[in-house]
Amino acid sequence: MSTNDNSTKNYQGPDRVFSGVQPTGSLHLGNYLGALKKFAALQHEHECLFCIVDLHALTMPQEHGKLAGQTRHIAAAFLAAGVQPDKALVYAQSAIPAHTELAWYFNCVARMGWVQRMTQFKDKSGKNAEAASVGLFTYPALMAADILAYKATHVPVGDDQKQHLELARDIAAKFNHDFGEPAGEPNFFPLPEPLIDGPGARVMSLRDGTKKMSKSDPSDASRINLTDDPDTIAKKIRKAKTDTGSVPGSVEELAGRPEIANLVGIYSALSDTTDAEVLAQHAGSQFGPFKNALADVTVEAMRPVSDLMRRYLADPDELDRIMSRSADAARAISEPVMVDVRRIIGIHGSAA
Repeated sequence: MSTNDNSTKNYQGPDRVFSGVQPTGSLHLGNYLGALKKFAALQHEHECLFCIVDLHALTMPQEHGKLAGQTRHIAAAFLAAGVQPDKALVYAQSAIPAHTELAWYFNCVARMGWVQRMTQFKDKSGKNAEAASVGLFTYPALMAADILAYKATHVPVGDDQKQHLELARDIAAKFNHDFGEPAGEPNFFPLPEPLIDGPGARVMSLRDGTKKMSKSDPSDASRINLTDDPDTIAKKIRKAKTDTGSVPGSVEELAGRPEIANLVGIYSALSDTTDAEVLAQHAGSQFGPFKNALADVTVEAMRPVSDLMRRYLADPDELDRIMSRSADAARAISEPVMVDVRRIIGIHGSAA
């Protein structure tokens, strides 16, 4: 696959950030430090759309009747982390028809070979790929539509999504080429760029410092959920796995000690200090006192987030109102794009 960088250089449009989060599982400290905190900062620098991608969630089996509540859970997490509805949009993917319409056009633009190379499909489908849903296979085309329905120019991505963003760029470039000259639209879609700067601490499991903190981990003790109360947070921190040594005195001494490195990283991220400063303060300390100090820092930092999230979850009608207003604003951006897409392709009908 290759991309035509001239499309990026020549594209004239607003600087717009798009990000999507699947409504699966309970969000945790890793999501907050790695993404949500970053999103809250981005809203002051860019035009931002934060989408709860409930259609993507359907690519895997869902427990009946749970999806709407899980969608509200993600919306509550965005808001509790500091995303402001008057500055950024927080809405459900399924509320915007442009996502699915544009995904079909992109299915017809993307090549089978491109999609077959997506490693995440292989990871999620496992050994029996033929039993996986077609939606899981075509997931990257829908992701490209999520981004390009708004002509987003930047996407915050983790390592697991970089390949999908590259495919979105290829789809945009091929659309621009196929429906460009002589139609006069060679730079219709921007080639979205990854946004990788800013806060984004990598938080590992409290039970295994070699694995990322995950909402799918069967052990609830492995993560700090955003809805955990102070006592639960403190208990999980105090029971976090460590090795048999003590707190080292330098960053270099963290090498080969993933559990203590993870706890030090959490401490520094939540206290807005560096790992070196944390180590200088606690060098030589036994893990009991260190984890007590970390529990205090974590409880203090997460209390306002957890309190606000529980408050939003207790008022689903307010969450629905916020998402509805954001969806109206998102449609106002996407609908003119789709009018132009249909015109460029030569489709004369309009979406329902």
